[in-house]
Amino acid sequence: MSKHTDAAEVLLERKGCAGVITLNRPKFLNALNLSMIRHIYPQLKNWEQDPETFLIIIKGTGGKAFCAGGDIRVISEAGKANQKIAQDFFREEYTLNNAIGSCRKPYVALIHGITMGGGVGLSVHGQFRVATEKSLFAMPETAIGLFPDVGGGYFLPRLRGKLGYFLALTGFRLKGRDVYAAGIATHFVDSEKLGMLEEDLLALKSPSKENIADVLDAYHAKSKIDQDKPFILEEHMDNINSWFSANTVEQIIENLQQDGSSFALEQLKIINKMSPTSLKITLRQLIEGSSKTLQEVFTMEYRLSQACMGGHDFYEGVRAVLIDKDQSPKWKPADLKEVTDEDLNNYFKSLGSNDLK
Repeated sequence: MSKHTDAAEVLLERKGCAGVITLNRPKFLNALNLSMIRHIYPQLKNWEQDPETFLIIIKGTGGKAFCAGGDIRVISEAGKANQKIAQDFFREEYTLNNAIGSCRKPYVALIHGITMGGGVGLSVHGQFRVATEKSLFAMPETAIGLFPDVGGGYFLPRLRGKLGYFLALTGFRLKGRDVYAAGIATHFVDSEKLGMLEEDLLALKSPSKENIADVLDAYHAKSKIDQDKPFILEEHMDNINSWFSANTVEQIIENLQQDGSSFALEQLKIINKMSPTSLKITLRQLIEGSSKTLQEVFTMEYRLSQACMGGHDFYEGVRAVLIDKDQSPKWKPADLKEVTDEDLNNYFKSLGSNDLK
């Protein structure tokens, strides 16, 4: 039972005891588009109901990326032209992310290679996430006038201490075993063993969640790469927890300035390049998301996504980073103090009947 779709941008196959989703746009680092979402969602729902399907595996082709994010350029062009895809993409992407988060079948994401933005949404809410030494995780949205969506408002504030706030505001990249150490992956496996791991999972007979966990645990235990290396941010965690516990972006910036260490000043330099509007939205998104359910977070993030589509910074960020690649976006407003509480409240307000249900 294989479904090969749209020049096979995503492959959906029943293999052994599992449904296997393969993101198949290696040239585009498996970036997620609306057509892929529309194929994955109904199949995921079918497998969830199917008594013969015991687990769901998702992976990417090409070796470089699991999924580098949503197809942002297309969304940007559509948003500028006021096309409905800018509404549909976020609505259907978050609906898929929520289906992964609530999936009743064990869901195993092999997050080998680049896993950012939309790729995080396809993996982090599932039960099992397997990183390798080639994993590269980041939520770099504040650099393109957006915010760490796809449920970032749920999982980021739940990472230890203020780590998620740090990752969200700076777009800091975690590599290899650090993706596991941070709590984003549940397991770490040497990349050369991924094929064998998948075969062992597919060969299970009517496995329970515990049987699947046992296989993953066994591979994780045998992995030797960087086994004794401390978490890259370990020495900075106390500082990160103290700097990023502030309730305003201005106060975080002041904390970094006052600290004055080279690590603090490096983070300050990065934050100062980000969209001031994005920074303020993101901090509030995480503070509010820390006490919301996953569904409530998606409703909030959908409101934010639509407000960003109606603003300036998203289009300017995409232009500067992805289109002209001059890396010098002209944010409006360009200064944090010009982003008022009233502006901020408008980003979070209900869309009435257009809210994400």
